[in-house]
Amino acid sequence: MNDKMLDWMTLAEKFSSSGDPRSMRAVAREIFEVDKNSAEGLAIMAESALYLGNVDEAENLAQYSMSVDVNNLRGRLVLGGVAVKKFKLKAQIKIFEAVIEDAHAQLKKLTDKFNEYSRKFSAERRQKNSEDVDFQKRLDKEFFLTNAILFKALCWISNGLYLAGEPRRAADSLLEASTLTDQPDRAAELYSKHLFLRNYREMSVKKSKEIAQKFDTFFAKVPPFPHDKKNLDPDRKIHIGYISPDFREHAVANFLPPLFEDYDAQNFSVTCYSTGRKDFVTEKIKRNKIGWRELIGKDALTAAKIIDEDGVDILVDLSGHSQDSCLPILAHKPAPVQICGIGYTATTGLGTVDYFLSDKVCSPETLPSAFIEKILRLDPCSLCYSPGLIREMPAPELRAPILKNDFITYGSFNNFAKVSEEILYVWRAILDRVPKSRLILKNKICSLEDGRELVKEKLTKMSFPLDRVELRPYSSDYLEQYREIDVALDTFPYTGGTTTCEALYMGVPVITLRGKTHGSRFSASILTAADMSELIAHSPMDYIKKAAQLARRKELVAAYHVGLREHVQKSALMDAENYIRNLEKLYRKVWQDYCRSANQRNFNPTFNF
Repeated sequence: MNDKMLDWMTLAEKFSSSGDPRSMRAVAREIFEVDKNSAEGLAIMAESALYLGNVDEAENLAQYSMSVDVNNLRGRLVLGGVAVKKFKLKAQIKIFEAVIEDAHAQLKKLTDKFNEYSRKFSAERRQKNSEDVDFQKRLDKEFFLTNAILFKALCWISNGLYLAGEPRRAADSLLEASTLTDQPDRAAELYSKHLFLRNYREMSVKKSKEIAQKFDTFFAKVPPFPHDKKNLDPDRKIHIGYISPDFREHAVANFLPPLFEDYDAQNFSVTCYSTGRKDFVTEKIKRNKIGWRELIGKDALTAAKIIDEDGVDILVDLSGHSQDSCLPILAHKPAPVQICGIGYTATTGLGTVDYFLSDKVCSPETLPSAFIEKILRLDPCSLCYSPGLIREMPAPELRAPILKNDFITYGSFNNFAKVSEEILYVWRAILDRVPKSRLILKNKICSLEDGRELVKEKLTKMSFPLDRVELRPYSSDYLEQYREIDVALDTFPYTGGTTTCEALYMGVPVITLRGKTHGSRFSASILTAADMSELIAHSPMDYIKKAAQLARRKELVAAYHVGLREHVQKSALMDAENYIRNLEKLYRKVWQDYCRSANQRNFNPTFNF
């Protein structure tokens, strides 16, 4: 490939990374001036069409490019992107896997070529000889172009693998992608997503802490805001800031009302810092007597300056490493005290986050901690379930399905990425032990035709009786469908949060396994707060035993369905007043600790002799 063609391809790739598909198309036209039948020119046109939303055109151009060069990486990448747009889950994963494998092979060839060249000629000669300099430049461009294709394939496949219930492979793809970009912000974002997905499968405390702490290295050169002019009165009114991309129709909205509706306005002021999109839930939240700041579209430093200038004393991050993380803002330390909790279940790994909000069930002092933050323990639960912001909650079915069906129906509405191989073995054992029992799985992967095929393939490999398993797509009436479930089966090691609360509120008991980490004990904390610890299993065998026992006790299942909502409403899980008072006591304590520590630092007497 000649130098001019490589230059145009490199320019097209730079336009791609900057989000300028129209300029990509202009570059493709220039390539056609050099080679009217260029596979790469056609592939660049195809990629441009894909980004502009012209999916059919993108598919046709990509196929045309591959008729010229069947192995063209970019053309194949675009076909993977077309499969994404057309919701063809199996096809996209297969295409991206092949692109990634071939990109790795191509990079190895380039590396071998460079190593062989380096052995033949000295560095001094390579710097002086113009032909050698040109050779190295061409090699650099080929490395750049292949890396760019690999980067995009890794990012795209991670989404497909996550949806397909393979979070570990998705996390590995994001980890590799984070090493291929020269944009520090982008690398940090990808590593953050990698950390989020690692929560879905079992990991040792040591490993969890180790990989999380690497996130802090992305911000090693970020200077924290000074807070030396703060009013260090420990008993004054405290300004609390809540920051999140999810002040909207999102699972975390089920736990927000106590923070905004029930806080002590005499001793605390509250400001929300929104970094995400707005909707009807946003408008409901804004009606409270709180301050409101829109930070969407602002870079981390600008957002941090706004928070600092607002004089926030304690900044509470509600999303952790979830999508559109606010942690890069917290890396600037815009508030003297920073806390993470409610919307995330593991350590942030960020040195500027002082505390993590947990409870005595999720983080007992007897277990080794995977957190770099200090743990703030609420009693009994770090969450307060307060439904109603998103929609009016439907009435539960008071007559348990088992009474009319004469068989028990188990169900799980959890994200399929949470459905580990181990939990599938446990669920199959339950079906084997309980004759005629049924299992309903309802999640987004079942909304796709080949997604359902993937689930069936996985269940078949594990010898599930498929005639007793129903796969249901996600739907807006999912709460009403709890009326068809006798007993909900929780996932592990990444247990439910909102899903567990919703099932209980809809009158459905939830069997959960209490693990050894914060995230694997989340549902156990919820059930403890709901005064339903009898549903907490302590081993996989205990989980199977509890689920099977309920099948033999129709009257108990029926009683749960009749009285569970009222029971939960009266429990600590939904006691907003007690929850916010306990949380405010923690806020006051950490503020007092900060003031004491800061006053000691500021006291620096000078002695003259």
